[in-house]
This record gives sequence, structure tokens and C-alpha cells, in this order.
Amino acid sequence: MKNTKKGSWDLSPLYKSDTDPQIEKDLAYHKKQSYVFIDKWQDRTDYLESATILEEALMDYESWLDSGGILGEIGYYFSLRSAQEENNPKLKARDNQLNDWATKISNDAQFFTLRLAKIPLPLQQEFLNNKDLKSWHYFLKNIFDDAKYLLSEPEEKIMSLKSAPAHSKWVEMLSSLLSKETRTVYGRDGKKATLSFSEITGLLSHTNKKIRDKAFLEFNNILNQYSDVAEAEINSILLNKKINDELRGLPRPDSSRHLSDDIPTEIVDVLLSEVRKAYNLSKKYYNLKAKLFGKNTLDYHERNVPYGHIKKSYSYDESLKLVAEVFRKLDPDFHRYFQNFVTKKQIDVYPNIGKSGGAFCAYNRPTSPVYILLNHTDELRDVLTIAHEAGHGINDEFMKESQSALYFGTPMVTAEVASTFCEDFVFEELLRQADDDLRLSLLMSKLSDEISTIMRQVAAYSFEQELHSEFRKQGYLSKENIGQIFRKHMKSYMGQAVLESPGTENWWIYWSHFRNFFYVYSYASGLLISKSMQASFKEDNKFIDKIKTFLRAGSSKSPQELFNDMGIDISDPKFWAKGLQEIDTLIKETEKLAKKLKKI
Repeated sequence: MKNTKKGSWDLSPLYKSDTDPQIEKDLAYHKKQSYVFIDKWQDRTDYLESATILEEALMDYESWLDSGGILGEIGYYFSLRSAQEENNPKLKARDNQLNDWATKISNDAQFFTLRLAKIPLPLQQEFLNNKDLKSWHYFLKNIFDDAKYLLSEPEEKIMSLKSAPAHSKWVEMLSSLLSKETRTVYGRDGKKATLSFSEITGLLSHTNKKIRDKAFLEFNNILNQYSDVAEAEINSILLNKKINDELRGLPRPDSSRHLSDDIPTEIVDVLLSEVRKAYNLSKKYYNLKAKLFGKNTLDYHERNVPYGHIKKSYSYDESLKLVAEVFRKLDPDFHRYFQNFVTKKQIDVYPNIGKSGGAFCAYNRPTSPVYILLNHTDELRDVLTIAHEAGHGINDEFMKESQSALYFGTPMVTAEVASTFCEDFVFEELLRQADDDLRLSLLMSKLSDEISTIMRQVAAYSFEQELHSEFRKQGYLSKENIGQIFRKHMKSYMGQAVLESPGTENWWIYWSHFRNFFYVYSYASGLLISKSMQASFKEDNKFIDKIKTFLRAGSSKSPQELFNDMGIDISDPKFWAKGLQEIDTLIKETEKLAKKLKKI
């Protein structure tokens, strides 16, 4: 789909339109290729006993994935189109068709990994030590590690078939309902305007009290309107999750996340514990912010209101120029990849009714273009969002240099490292150009982001832990009960300086990460690890070579191995505590500047 307006994606490298005849041709091709692999291996067991034959099977499997696997670019294209038009019924219908198609082939092909998982333990070790199978060592190790939680082949097919109606379709329903909503609020210019839910979300932290309070009112009205639907939705997917975990014999609700991320539960628990111990830092920050605003307490939706008067807005073009210059100084490859995103129209820039809210970076396979979605509204935060999502994209481009489709992806614990690394250097450039007044505003903005990324996300993870635990005890949770749990954990990191304003008990409704269970710890881990990398780079710019090696690795090693290669021990509580100490230092610097300027 060629871009028809300024700032939208050019999807033509994938397909020319939603009805491009090439789509049907490619569907036929990928089906044929899929069954070439399936038909060759599904009735054989010799690859489970011989390293030589297993090597042949793994080469075939990897070649199939490299050729596009089940859907090639088709599923990718329609997922991007759906993000542009969440309420387009034709796209919804097409998505259903493709899901049915993909699920059928996926079920027919899953015998391969399921049978690998059942290889006897002595033979597993023999295969892992075989030099000819070295390229697939990590792939096989993950399969062998997950083996005890896998069901039989027929049972796994049922689990796959039910995943859409029992989980994703519920989530899509709520997201679609919210995206359709519009309300009359005060726009950024202070004049009344009818805006979409995502646009209203962007006004919640506006510096103009009239604008943000009206947005807050209507935002709460929308959430309240769908609170009964959300109650049914969340209970349904919690039940499905409980059933899945019990069938697989998983010890904790978050165990499946840790297994899929190949991160020991003990390491995640250490991270969570260290951050919870540091909640006093976020409470200190909100106390400081309230003082700077001349108040004892902040309303809930005011916690992210920018401090100070940043007179300059940042147009998209100005933002691009600033980010590009920072990347040019960091590394030529960073700059080159970023410029390609811009010139090849791989960024969808502005908010629109029906468009997905927030921001993301999407990738498919090593031969696919990266696409970035923004909702740019010319604010300072939007500059950092560009840097953040571009960081993801740059990570993807580095992976393309080294990884096949088999290892083309980032483990969850490392997924936010490149993005926060890039974002922080752009922030430092903004800070470098600032006078003391602007510097105070920028420091407060940075602290806001870091508190949200680390403390808020760990509080969100804690909410998820109690949510799943209580559901499994009670069997069903009312929206009021969920709201109480949500408020409890938000209060735990914010303290008394932030009020739990009426309506905020429903804010779990729009937080999509709670439907992608236990994902949010990766924001905290990513930023804290990124801080370590930044410090090493500042000490010696040649460290960028190690960072690039890390970014190229994709999912070819476990996160723990990747960091060990860089001299980072993520199992040590002191490592996480050291990163948190930097936030303490930043708060002290900000308080000192505020006193110097007689703001507090």
C-alpha cells in the first residue's frame, strides 16, 4: 500500500494494496513450501536418533523459515494495515482468514519441535555436544528445557486452536471498542474538538489544566463505559491462562514468560526485589514534583505533566534532524539505518481516528523492512519516542546482518536495551543545549520517564502477580476487586504525594501489556542494563563494538550468556542496585538545581 498522505507508511515493498493479486500467489507458494517440509519429515523418526539426519532436518527447517515460513510477508502486511485502521471490517475478516490458515499449517508442522522435545535425555546431551549441530545448539537447548511442560501432539493442537477465541479475540474486541470512541474535549489549542481515544490519552498530561482535566474526565467516562466488558474480557483470558498453566504443570503464573524469555525466574525475582526496595526513590521524586507545582499532592493524571514551560514545540522534521545528529555521533551504522527508516517511508507519524494508539516498532524476518508507528504531536516526549522506537529498529537491522529467521528476534529481557540506549543519548543532547531553567524541566522529564519505566512497570508486574493469584483463589474477580488491587500497587511506588483520583481504579482496562502476561519487567531490566552499557561507552567509545555485537546476536544465545560475554552479571543484586543508584543521583542533582533556582 503506497502512502497516500504525508507521514504514513509506504507498504508497497510488501504489497501494493490489500487486494494485490500477489497475495494469493504468495499464499499458495508458502502453503506449498510448508508442506514440502511437513510431508518430508512428519512420518519419520530417524532424525530423532541420528545426528547426521537431524542436521539435515534442521537445515530444512531453517530454510523453510528463511523462505517465509507459513505466511511470509502476508501476515506482517495485514498486521500493519490493522494498526492503521483498527475498525476496518474487511481487514478484520482478512485477519481471521489468515489466522485460520496459519493455525492449520502451524498445527500440522508442530510435530517437529514436539518430537525433538521428547528425545531421551542421554541423546539430548549427545546432540548438544555434537559439533555438526553447533549452529542449532541454542535452538535445541530451549526445546529440551521446555520439554517437561509440553503436552502430547493432539493436545498441543487443541491448545493452539483455542488460543484465538480464548484470548486474542477477547483482547482485540476491547481494543477495537476503545479505538472507536470519540469525545468532545479541548484540543491542544484550547478549542473544543472531537478527538479519538488515543488522542485524548495524549492530552492527559497536557500542561494546560483545563485541557488535561477535561481529557481526564472523558477518558474515565470511556473506561467506565466499557468496564463491564473489560471485566468479562480479563476474567476470560485469566481463566484461559489458568487452564493452560495447570495442563502444562507450570509452577507459577509467570513461569511461562520466563521460559519463553529464557531467563531464570531467580534473576527476575532479584530484579523485582531490588526495584521494590527502591520505591522510596519514586516517592521522593513525586514529593519533589508536587513541591515544584506548589502543591502537597498531585492528581493521578498529573503525575506525568511536564514541569516548566518548554516553549519550543518539536515538529516531526525538527525531531528527525535532532535524532539523526545524535545517531551520527554515536555510530555511522546507527545513523545510516535511521536515515533509511525516514527516506524509505517506514514511519507512520501522526494520530488518526481508528489508528492504533501509542508507538511501536515492527519487524517480520531478516528480509522484511522495519516499520515504526508513532502518534507524533510535536511535544518533547515525541522526540524521545522517535529515538526509542528507532532504537528497536536499529537493533533489528543489526540482527539482519548475522541471523537467520531461526534466531531473528530479541529475548524479552533484552528487548528494551537498544531503545533506551538510543533514547538516553538523545535526551543528553537536549540537556546539553539547555539553560538552567530548561535543564530543570528536562531533568524532571527524564526522572518521570525512568520512574515510569522502572518503578511503575515493576508495580504493574506486582499487580499482575496478585491479579492472577487472586483469580486462581476466587475463580472470578469483579471490576471493583481488580480496581482495588490495581490501586494498591500503583500507590506502593507513588506514595502519598499522588492521589488515587476517582476513576483511576479502571486504568488497568486500557493497559494492553496486562493482556501480554508478565511482559512489563522487560522495561525495567532493559533500562537498567542499558545504563550499564551507556556508562561503559562513555568510559571508552570503542565499547560501541561490543554493543553492536550484542545487538547482532538476536536470540542466538540466552540473555545471561549475552551479558556474560560483555562482563555483566545480571544474577547479582548489586548490578541492579547500581543502576538504581544512578536514579538517586539524578534526583539529588535535580533537587540541588531546584533549590539553586529557588523553585522549592
